[in-house]
Amino acid sequence: MAVWNQPAQEKQEETPRVEPPTPTPIPALVVKESAPKAHRESIFGPGVTIEGTIEGDADLRIAGKFKGDIQIKGDLSIEKGAHIAAKINAAIVTIAGALEGNIVASSQVRLLESGQLIGDLKAPTLTVAAGSRMRGHVEFGWNASETAKFTNGRAQESDKTKTAG
Repeated sequence: MAVWNQPAQEKQEETPRVEPPTPTPIPALVVKESAPKAHRESIFGPGVTIEGTIEGDADLRIAGKFKGDIQIKGDLSIEKGAHIAAKINAAIVTIAGALEGNIVASSQVRLLESGQLIGDLKAPTLTVAAGSRMRGHVEFGWNASETAKFTNGRAQESDKTKTAG
C-alpha cells in the first residue's frame, strides 16, 4: 500500500460571494379593450338645469337641461330625456335626447334612435339611427380644402360660367 504524501495545499480563506438580491418582477400593465377609458368625464343628471358656457378638455355627459355654449375637446353625450339649447363644438357628439342648436364636431356625430336635432350639423362622419329626427343643414364627409370650394352650401361658379349667360 502506497501512501503518497502530498504537500498540504494552503487553504485560502474564501470570501463568501454575496449575490445581489433578485428583483421582484413587477407585473406588466394589461389593458383590455373592454376596459373603460382612463379619462375625465363630467356628468350632470336629470334633475339639474344649467345655463352658461362649458369649456374644457374632458368628456361631458348631460342628462338634464342646458342652455348656452359648449366648447370641449372631448366627447359630448346628450342622454335620453335631456333638453339642450346650445351651440356645440366637440370631438364626438352623441345625441339621444333633444338638442336645439348648431353642432361642429371634429370627429363624428351620432344621432341615436331617440335623438332629435333642430339645427345645423358639420362633422367628418355622421351616423343616423332609424327613428331619430333632424331639421337643419347637414355637412359631413368634407375635408377643409373641399369645404373651401363651396360658399353657402353651393359650388362657386367659375368666371367663364358667369360671363357666358
